[in-house]
Amino acid sequence: MTITLEALLKDSAYKLGQFKPAHINALQAAISLKDTAKKLTPYVTCLVRGKPVKLTPEEAVRQLYVMVLRDDLGYPVKRMQLEYEVTFGREKKRADICIFDKDKTDTPYILIEVKKPKLKDGKEQLKSYCHATGAPMGVWTNGDLNRPGFQGGRLV
Repeated sequence: MTITLEALLKDSAYKLGQFKPAHINALQAAISLKDTAKKLTPYVTCLVRGKPVKLTPEEAVRQLYVMVLRDDLGYPVKRMQLEYEVTFGREKKRADICIFDKDKTDTPYILIEVKKPKLKDGKEQLKSYCHATGAPMGVWTNGDLNRPGFQGGRLV
């Protein structure tokens, strides 16, 4: 039995519109099914973490976006971290993808949020993450829309 990305995303608000067929095909070819709790669950080896992760709709878009960052935009995987911790006083949240500055390798340069298509909510969340970390840029995507959400200290 195999599962397609289209089938995985069918009942979700995530889309594949911004991704190249080559990236979609590569991720789809990497899917393995594991027998968990009496059902088959899709997994892939994370391109950044190097370990198997459950392939949810959000994770599929995140892995595809990592391919875009790596293959199309030239960011090395070693400058990326997934689920980057963002601290607001005592509260901790996680940004989906963080690209670190090439010179200051522990300083966030771009934060990327992979979210369902509520652009306003996503942009506000991204703004708060960028302010908290000092990242000068942020991008919001759902796999169909790709929007810069924050740049140079302001929402765009």
